[in-house]
Amino acid sequence: MSPTTAGPEQDTVRRSAPSPMLQRLAAERATGALMRDRGTLYLADGQVVHAESPATPGIDILLTTGGALRHEGWWDAVAQAGAGQRVGRYLVDSGHVPGGALELCHLGALYDAAFFALAPTRTPARFRYGVSHWIGPVRPVAVDAVQRETLRRRELLDRIWPEARTDTAPVTRTAHPVDAPVPPRRLGALELADGVRTASDIARELGRSAFHILVDLRRLAAAGLVEAVRQGAAPSAATPGRVALPEVTADPDVALLRRLRDALEAL
Repeated sequence: MSPTTAGPEQDTVRRSAPSPMLQRLAAERATGALMRDRGTLYLADGQVVHAESPATPGIDILLTTGGALRHEGWWDAVAQAGAGQRVGRYLVDSGHVPGGALELCHLGALYDAAFFALAPTRTPARFRYGVSHWIGPVRPVAVDAVQRETLRRRELLDRIWPEARTDTAPVTRTAHPVDAPVPPRRLGALELADGVRTASDIARELGRSAFHILVDLRRLAAAGLVEAVRQGAAPSAATPGRVALPEVTADPDVALLRRLRDALEAL
């Protein structure tokens, strides 16, 4: 859409865009990886096709923890189609995951990671032209839609509870009595608020969207049921069994991914 025909929604996005660089890349229909402090966005022809962040569970965790896919099905897809950057297509064609389920899960993972990747930072972003992700094409999303959703999520969190420390610091339960029943999905986050886990740790353990965990924790904080651990307390421990994947390149090392799979299965 040209500037002369852009509607008020698009104008709002451009005035307050989380990443002006992302807007420029969309305008030039760039393909590659935009790397920022808290995550990476993958573009194809100026649209966002995938996103990853260390703060969020990956699509593999969301698929397998949610029951849509068995662990061995994921690693079979990586081994068979990772080098060709067609993992998503292989999951559907081989019958491991229905196409609709993959698309919904992928969109959830994309918006989740993009929210963290587009967080304010003073560190310059980097863009690597020509890089694509080995998940392959699933469903591209317009940059304006990603930025608009990121802004909407920030505003939602601030409306729930303006204190953001529970987003990143370890969280712990308070001594405040529970006056009303806690919804089951929120209860899972409350039970894991042990003074060691962060929101990201809880999201990975539950296999849920990290942003949804932020919402749960802010609601729990507003109710006086959790609080962030103060600075100087014990740092958050790494989640047991979590093995970080290497930086994705245009030529993924499938043998290395297999070794990581073996390491995960041995835990």
